[in-house]
Amino acid sequence: MNERDELAFFNFQSTEKNASPRTLANYRDALIAYQKWRGDKFSNWRSETSDDFRDYLLALMKQGLKRATIRLRFAALRSFYKFLVLRQGLARSPVAEVQLPKPERSLPVVLTISQIDELLGMPLKVELDKKTPAWLPLRDVAILELFYSCGLRISELISLDVQHVDFIGETVKVVGKGVKERIVPIGGPAIQAIQRYRQGAVVTNGPLFLSTRKRRITQQAVDQLLKKYLKHSSIPFTISPHKLRHSFATHLLDAGADLRSVQALLGHASLSTTQIYTHVTKERLKQAYDTAHPRA
Repeated sequence: MNERDELAFFNFQSTEKNASPRTLANYRDALIAYQKWRGDKFSNWRSETSDDFRDYLLALMKQGLKRATIRLRFAALRSFYKFLVLRQGLARSPVAEVQLPKPERSLPVVLTISQIDELLGMPLKVELDKKTPAWLPLRDVAILELFYSCGLRISELISLDVQHVDFIGETVKVVGKGVKERIVPIGGPAIQAIQRYRQGAVVTNGPLFLSTRKRRITQQAVDQLLKKYLKHSSIPFTISPHKLRHSFATHLLDAGADLRSVQALLGHASLSTTQIYTHVTKERLKQAYDTAHPRA
């Protein structure tokens, strides 16, 4: 029953929920970590109790894990048991009653506009290896421009096909979490960058962003290209593709965009998720005030 429950859960997540590979990996890691912690005491998921999961929570806190890590593990466990209750006939979830530590309030790391400009121009400044196709820097510029222009998640960007981009209307159709579609405007520089890349790589249909083997680019490849260009830049900290999404949202709010519009552009289901960026904007205003005001 144990393996059958897990198999059914992952099949449900990948087919019906359209969960990303990263989400599936997080779920799998969480289930494995719990079973390892329980060791010989673990027989099957349906026999576990709320007290077992409270003990597990205490053990994780004693290990000194960050609250975000603990909450991520329990979010996976809760999703798994919710599936067992709704689809597999389990009477109740033993995880539902476990009270988790409140999330730590940490503000997203945001690049300045000058740092964004430097990063977006970096692919055309880095010297190419002899084996590197001439169109590859054009692809990387298009990827970075689109990230910042539209605030996309990395899973959304790599899944784009050519037909998702409306070059006349300057918009892109994005398939987000829960297979929810949204239409996002694309800025002129991003449109031009995509067109230059498509002409150079001769991309006419199918996946928009290709690897050197002319296959759909992977998430790992995007992570690696960003790390490469960061090393050549003057940006003094490490960022992930998601930080470009943070920068997109924060810069919009800095310039006066309303919160509801930013929520729609990001594809957030809840406005409270978007509100974290208002705190970033307030912090930036405070820093500007403290730096510039003579009586600060």
